[in-house]
Amino acid sequence: MSLKRSAEHGFTLVELMVVVTIIGLASAVAVFVMPDPRGRVFDEATRFAARVRAAHDSAIVEARPVSVWITGGGYGFDRRLAGGWTPISEKPLRVERWTEGTRATIGDLSGRVRVTFDPTGLVDRPATVALSRGGAEASVTIDADGSVRADAR
Repeated sequence: MSLKRSAEHGFTLVELMVVVTIIGLASAVAVFVMPDPRGRVFDEATRFAARVRAAHDSAIVEARPVSVWITGGGYGFDRRLAGGWTPISEKPLRVERWTEGTRATIGDLSGRVRVTFDPTGLVDRPATVALSRGGAEASVTIDADGSVRADAR
């Protein structure tokens, strides 16, 4: 009888546990990298709200009316100069289009809506902009006192 053991074939428990751990880590990374449509439409609402807040601040600092106009295709900002509205071309208040696939609804109104901040920061009319894309929804509310907030729905 030979004391030599025949060669064993297969994997040890430690090797299997290492492979399972690697697969688990790779799966976790894949989940974090996958885009979340709800998060992206909320991010767009947050960006829009931040720009509207910048317009509010600009109206107060410059002591002149600043407005935001909103359509189904995008939005932009105007400054009141010499009795007329002049488009603002500087960042962050230049004209911006909604991301492809985003649908914007402005209250019960269709077309173009203008909300104006006076030099004290108050608005001429409150507004709510509802954004939707891929089943995800978010909204931006501009209150009469000039406050702006973004909410996920």
